[in-house]
Amino acid sequence: MQSLIMLPVSIIAGFLGSLLGLGGGVVIVPVLTLIFGVDIRYAVAASLISIIATSSGAAASFLRDHLTNVRVAILLEIGTVFGAMTGFLLSTSLKSSGLFLAFGGFLMFSAVMMFRQKKDSRAEINHPWAERLGLQSRFPDEGKWIDYKVTNVPFGLLIMYLAGIFSAILGIGSGIFKMMAMDGAMKLPLKVSSATSNFMIGVTASASAGAYFLRGDIKPEIAAPVALGIIVGAWMGARVMPKLNAMAIRKVFIVVMVVVAIQMIMKGLQA
Repeated sequence: MQSLIMLPVSIIAGFLGSLLGLGGGVVIVPVLTLIFGVDIRYAVAASLISIIATSSGAAASFLRDHLTNVRVAILLEIGTVFGAMTGFLLSTSLKSSGLFLAFGGFLMFSAVMMFRQKKDSRAEINHPWAERLGLQSRFPDEGKWIDYKVTNVPFGLLIMYLAGIFSAILGIGSGIFKMMAMDGAMKLPLKVSSATSNFMIGVTASASAGAYFLRGDIKPEIAAPVALGIIVGAWMGARVMPKLNAMAIRKVFIVVMVVVAIQMIMKGLQA
């Protein structure tokens, strides 16, 4: 019965994660722990599996729509994979209360960063690394093709290392860090950042999901319905994202994240 309830909730998580490029873990981990009472370590492990599903479900559609910058994704994954390996080693020494507090703090930080993101900024010149690696590209927007450049590549790599650490510790796609790296530091267009983030989060999660599996933290009765729901939701989100106002979506999601962050922090203090 619990698995049947998890399925529609996971669909919603996958839909929101796909739209915002954050990964469904931002939604599904608090739901599993606060509503279903699942141990946070099992929730983190199931979330990592669902993140791989999210990326698989959305990435193909975004690639077809020419929104994903594959070269940027491949370069930045160097930082996230090393970060994920570091994060898993750190997670073995953290208590459940620490995980709740860390997740609540991460959600609050994410809400603040999303609130500060007022407009779609673009780079005016390429960073030398971007020029040498050919990271600049173009994307379709409102019926026409828009050229864009890429800047601050080394800083973007550093942020992606942090994204990998948070992904492994908290079972999230760390999409907010990926969006900070690409949209904030490297000045990629908002839709390109979101699509490229969706493309990357599966690789980041895969780097640590195998380790959680070997430790016995992945429970099929939890991970299976969550992953299935995430796939459906991610596919739906990828289909409608090009037609929606990204800023309006952010405003709604900011409120949700603040409420959930407070609940996670309170649970961590009580644990």
